[in-house]
Amino acid sequence: MKIRFLLLMMTGILVFSCQSVPKNIGYFQDFETYSQNDSSFYSAYEPTIRTNDELMITVSAPVFDQTQVAQFNLPMNTYLGNEGSVQSMSMQTYRVDKNGCINFPVIGQIKVEGLTRSETVTLLSEKISPYLPEPIINLQIASFRVTVLGEVNRPGNINVTNERITVLDALGIAGDLTIYGNRENVKLIRDNNGKKEFYTYDLTRSDLFLSPYYYLQQNDVIYIEPNDTRKKASKFGSAENFTLSIMSLGFTAISVLVTVISLIAK
Repeated sequence: MKIRFLLLMMTGILVFSCQSVPKNIGYFQDFETYSQNDSSFYSAYEPTIRTNDELMITVSAPVFDQTQVAQFNLPMNTYLGNEGSVQSMSMQTYRVDKNGCINFPVIGQIKVEGLTRSETVTLLSEKISPYLPEPIINLQIASFRVTVLGEVNRPGNINVTNERITVLDALGIAGDLTIYGNRENVKLIRDNNGKKEFYTYDLTRSDLFLSPYYYLQQNDVIYIEPNDTRKKASKFGSAENFTLSIMSLGFTAISVLVTVISLIAK
């Protein structure tokens, strides 16, 4: 009876000593019941231009006097090497001022804040056409970047070249959440016209795809908070040290109990 009782005690110690397995680590756990609604808005999504954005704009034209084309383009930034040779060249950008305008060559002040990229291209085309028939305009938001912080494998800034990025894209570029990331409480911090806007994603639910915050905007910050396992582990310095401590405790308990059982059994 004593041996049996001690075995039960050992089993209980092992059960409570082992680190609990984190729950809700899978994405889209209700995917089977997910019903897709009209997604036409999301398929046509374009970010809007905002104050302090930097726009890279180039103008060209088919078979036309390049002198006339050049007046609508900013000169290149040239960087010289030690011996005076050209080391590198880069395009200048237009910064959207506090009034939402850019100062465009020949045309002057143009209000672009609140417009999408395609709407801005159309507006510029209309303004330039009287001077340059059939202008070809290429526009890119050069300052489009988002930041991912917290429990991801590669936190940091992400430069967005195609001006279309979802929260899942950003997390994928950041190397996905670690096992210690809280998937039910992913936070978005957005600067909207000088005011901070907050939103919380639940990655375990499929209605994420229908969220108006599914697509990210310029300068969005995504923060992955640690789950309870990571928070508890912080008392031990790290989750890995916490796990090792628990394992060590478990092995010590086993060793002691095995010794006691051996002595009683003799």
